[in-house]
Amino acid sequence: MKQKRAFKYRVYPTPEQRQMLAQTFGCCRFVYNWALRKKTDAYYKDHQRLYYKELSILLTDLKKQEETQWLNEVSSVPLQQALRHLDKAFLNFFEGRAKYPTFHKKRNAQSATYTANAFTWRNGSLTLAKMSEPLQIVWSRPLPNEAIPSSVTITKDAADRYFISLLVEEDIAHLPCNEKAIGADLGLKSFVALSSGEIVGNPRFFAKDEKHLARAQRRHAKKKKGSKNRDKARKKVARLHAHIADRRRDFLHKLSTRLIRENQTICVESLAVKNMVKNEKLAKAISDVGWSEFVSQLEYKADWYGRTLVKIDRWYPSSKRCFECGHLLDALTLDVREWTCPECGVHHDRDINAANNILAVGLTVHACGENRRPGAVKTKPGSSRRSRKASK
Repeated sequence: MKQKRAFKYRVYPTPEQRQMLAQTFGCCRFVYNWALRKKTDAYYKDHQRLYYKELSILLTDLKKQEETQWLNEVSSVPLQQALRHLDKAFLNFFEGRAKYPTFHKKRNAQSATYTANAFTWRNGSLTLAKMSEPLQIVWSRPLPNEAIPSSVTITKDAADRYFISLLVEEDIAHLPCNEKAIGADLGLKSFVALSSGEIVGNPRFFAKDEKHLARAQRRHAKKKKGSKNRDKARKKVARLHAHIADRRRDFLHKLSTRLIRENQTICVESLAVKNMVKNEKLAKAISDVGWSEFVSQLEYKADWYGRTLVKIDRWYPSSKRCFECGHLLDALTLDVREWTCPECGVHHDRDINAANNILAVGLTVHACGENRRPGAVKTKPGSSRRSRKASK
């Protein structure tokens, strides 16, 4: 089954291309913020809702006005896509997946999306609209054979790095089936404990660079606003943030890919990270570890490669239930890493015991469709929202 898949590469534009991209980013940001203001005012003042069709007509009129004629200097396609992105942001808000859309800022990451009629793809070279030369792309991995991008998104992060994402259709072959199943207990002391007995340590990427980041942030705060030195200090802070995020993403991708390749069924807990970060003492460590991104990667990779991801209910007492006899402790504080069952006398490692319980409950949900507690979720290949959308 063909699925849409994005391939991301580093780009090094020429000075002329940088200038055109800066203009395009600025126009996309202006159109997005303008449309957000229009939608908000129309709803609260006139009790009307504006959608992409109405905003597109208003954008055409806006480009004809004398004070905003500079919008015609860039390709019209990224501007129209900015309106579609705003519609998607409101859809995510109304469906509870995101907060209310906010205005885009100049110093944050910038992006522009080009559809097939706004770029030229020929023999592996990509030329965007309003550009005379192809982009210099670092092909860190090959595209699928005979793949033709349906859209491309070029981004510039806060550290002034340029990336391009090529959206292509690919026939992703499922991995050979096997009988292996594993339970994974996510934690802070160790990133994940597996029911096989393996424990993957928590790299703590942010904690390792926290002192360097704090020093860079103090230096940035002391610079005069609007000066070149302040801008240099800002870029240094951004590079440190990017270095932390890149290492975390690389770690999560390698671990999630290994688990998907080695196991047919992976069982995890469905954690409420949004609520957990409200704990003032653990918020920084929880944000650093990246549980949500890890589970998200497991989910879409399971769809791609024909694996099964089972999410058990977050309230299931996996840590304080004895895997051998089922005895349930009245309480088990976080500082207790090992405990002995008072019923059967078996000595447990807290995390390994939890992983074994998660595996047992997950296999029950997968085999029988039974929930030990309400809310257990089973994800079969092709059943996620991402895969359903790609198959349309």
